[in-house]
Amino acid sequence: MKPAPFDYLRAASLDDALEALRQHGPEARIIAGGQSLMPMLNMRLTKPAVLVDVMRIPALKEPRPDKGTLVIPAGVRQAILLDRPGLARDLPLLAAALPWVGHIQTRARGTLCGSVAHADPSAEIPLCLVALRGEVHLRSRRKARRVAAEDFFTGMMVTDRADDEMIEAIAYPLRREGTGTAFAEVGRRHGDYAIVACAAVVDGTRMRLAVGGVADRPTARDFPHLDGSALDDALNAFAWDLGAGDDLHGTARYRRDLVRSLGRRVLEQAVKVARGDTHQEAVPCHS
Repeated sequence: MKPAPFDYLRAASLDDALEALRQHGPEARIIAGGQSLMPMLNMRLTKPAVLVDVMRIPALKEPRPDKGTLVIPAGVRQAILLDRPGLARDLPLLAAALPWVGHIQTRARGTLCGSVAHADPSAEIPLCLVALRGEVHLRSRRKARRVAAEDFFTGMMVTDRADDEMIEAIAYPLRREGTGTAFAEVGRRHGDYAIVACAAVVDGTRMRLAVGGVADRPTARDFPHLDGSALDDALNAFAWDLGAGDDLHGTARYRRDLVRSLGRRVLEQAVKVARGDTHQEAVPCHS
């Protein structure tokens, strides 16, 4: 298959891109890295009239710290951020998860905002954004607004973005002293979409677990500090509440088992990191 015919606009500025979205609305799509969008175009799962390329816009190229967050604009490629000095110190959860995103070839082209826009419920970048209580920065010709990650993802590859809006940036809160994080996933092969992925954030007052690959969007739950059977019970309830289903990659029961086992592993690892007993890393997993 090849894409249906479309017009191509290479935006020279943010204003150019926003004006194209204003004019064409639902018939326009933003393209940056294209690693998710191009397969969908080739299979004709989406048929935009206009593609708006934002990768030449200078204002969208550089991540920047801002009020305790790292703001990552729409033109930042995954490989560039993964190589950022200090990423493992400032955003250890994202540093642990990014190597599990696709392969080196796709990370060299794909953008973080593109993954968030695609909103695959198995994707690691949206999962970390939800786990860390990050934000999505949206902009149109009418206004700019910020949406909490948990509110932005509304269903299977569905988001709160309006037709005339683009994701200008996403913002991840920087690590605070005394906070521990951990990440793990199980897939058929490294680089495949996760059958189940878990991201944990632990601080002095709470344990937070975010799960991808089970519900129709990345989903997080907060717990008080738990261990033993109390933690088992909490994870079991969360696993059932996610509403897992059967598919070609795994049964609902398998996914619930993974939520319980991976969830415990990443939460226990995050507790150790918060205490300073170990350093942040992805928890090794196998399919």
